[in-house]
Amino acid sequence: MSELRLGSAGIVPVRRASVGSERLFLAAALAVGLLVALPVLSLVAIALTGGTANWSHLARTVLPRATGTTLALMAGVGVATAVVGTLAAWLVTSFRFPGQRVFAWALVLPLAVPTYIAAYCFNELLHYVGPVQSGLRALFGWTTRSDYWFPDIRSAGGAVLVLSSVLYPYVFLTVRLVFLMQGRKAADVARTLGAGRLRILATVLLPMARPAIAVGVALVLMETVNDIGAVEFLGVQTLTFAVYATWLNRGDLAGATQIALLMLAFILLLLWVERFARRRQRFTAGRSDTVRAGAEQLAGWKGWAAAAACLAPIASGFGVPLAILGGYAFRRPEDFADPQLWRALQNTIVVAGSTALLTVAIGFLVAYGIRLTNARPLRVLSRLAAFGYAVPGTILAMGILVPFAAFDNALDAALRAAFGVSTGLLLSGSGFAIVFACTARFMAMGHGSLDNGFARLSPHLDMASRALGHGPGGTLRRVLLPLMRPALLTAMLLVFVEAAKELSATILLRPFDFDTLATFVYAQASRAAFEDGAIASLLIVATGILPVIVLTRSLARDGRPRAD
Repeated sequence: MSELRLGSAGIVPVRRASVGSERLFLAAALAVGLLVALPVLSLVAIALTGGTANWSHLARTVLPRATGTTLALMAGVGVATAVVGTLAAWLVTSFRFPGQRVFAWALVLPLAVPTYIAAYCFNELLHYVGPVQSGLRALFGWTTRSDYWFPDIRSAGGAVLVLSSVLYPYVFLTVRLVFLMQGRKAADVARTLGAGRLRILATVLLPMARPAIAVGVALVLMETVNDIGAVEFLGVQTLTFAVYATWLNRGDLAGATQIALLMLAFILLLLWVERFARRRQRFTAGRSDTVRAGAEQLAGWKGWAAAAACLAPIASGFGVPLAILGGYAFRRPEDFADPQLWRALQNTIVVAGSTALLTVAIGFLVAYGIRLTNARPLRVLSRLAAFGYAVPGTILAMGILVPFAAFDNALDAALRAAFGVSTGLLLSGSGFAIVFACTARFMAMGHGSLDNGFARLSPHLDMASRALGHGPGGTLRRVLLPLMRPALLTAMLLVFVEAAKELSATILLRPFDFDTLATFVYAQASRAAFEDGAIASLLIVATGILPVIVLTRSLARDGRPRAD
């Protein structure tokens, strides 16, 4: 519990933080632990009330099909995103071709499109009465469905297409960073030994990028398991859909929690496999390796082929939704005056803003507490915070709603008996439950951004400030906070946007007659009137572009030459 300070006798150890400061940061860590642990503990307690007979019925009728569908969907999306993301990263970092600089940042744009909105747009494009099939019938003279065959978008294959189109940037971002860090040295050495482009990719670059590919695919698979809006709309019965249907359609809460715990165990296994697979796959690069040498020029048809390969995923993941949504919005300008739309926008801003403030406040306290005290409980619970992002929103919603409702009912009963006053649903009947769920789920995102921000600040700044007589509070206020402003704003922006797009937890926790933009779009699509939610969808996509701009600016900085 000490630090170094410059005194008359040289550098001497002094006390690092007061007991009060330690208690404050430990309380913040406890809040993080409660956010993540409460939903899971609640699920365990509810699942135990179901008994083995209920589980036996689910194991015979629901789980085999749902588990098989989930695994097949994960395999398809995982392979597709790994191939597309890695190929795109290789092209934009290793070669020069028409549009290469634009593609380097535009390939991230599909991240702005939520999966459920992409599913609605692809259905509008590829449905029987959509522009693609209508154009084919007009071109070839077909009149009925029996005259030709066309793949059904509302299928497992359609779900793979939709999810892969918007999730591949997770792989692209991680792999591109590795290719940039490695520079051209390894490829240049392989080329002097006579290796061609594809052989260099297969034998040099891919093995070095394997940890990054594993990280990116793990993120993609967690998003795939978490999705409820897209898979439900496309008629794909995954485990997440089984939880939703078992609880709301069959009225079997205990059975739904048992499926949820199975999903949770599966996700933990996935995280362990990902870490185990890359435990020895570590590559480092010195500062000289980060200098980007000139990329190889692709001339003629090869350059245009590379441009087409980069354009295809952008058009699929961002161009299709933008064209569909823009077309509907242009033809229906009167929808801008819909009061329900603006109420949903207001609710979205309130929920997402509250989530961002709460998440960043707790994450900042924990990150600064680790820097100040280096206490073991803080470090352990900060790692626990990362677990929240791996928990699907449907599971979080179930684990939050039940204890909140129990608390509301107990409080209402007590006050009725004592004072004849009814409190109603204070927690479970308000937007606080949504904020709580989003905070638990996106704590890893906020804390990670802030922790990285603190890691870039030398500890000598704290030492110099203390040597000038400032305590922890003064050091934080005068020195660290001004330097941490970019990290704080980035963390708040990322959490705000993710909370604004969140659907799986919001749709289960929202109060009666309370819509966010996400649930507003979901409600319109559920009654086969997606065009009524086109403007709301555009607002969500526009909000999602903000973190994409932050990411692309970061990518641009990473791609600039650096001096040794």
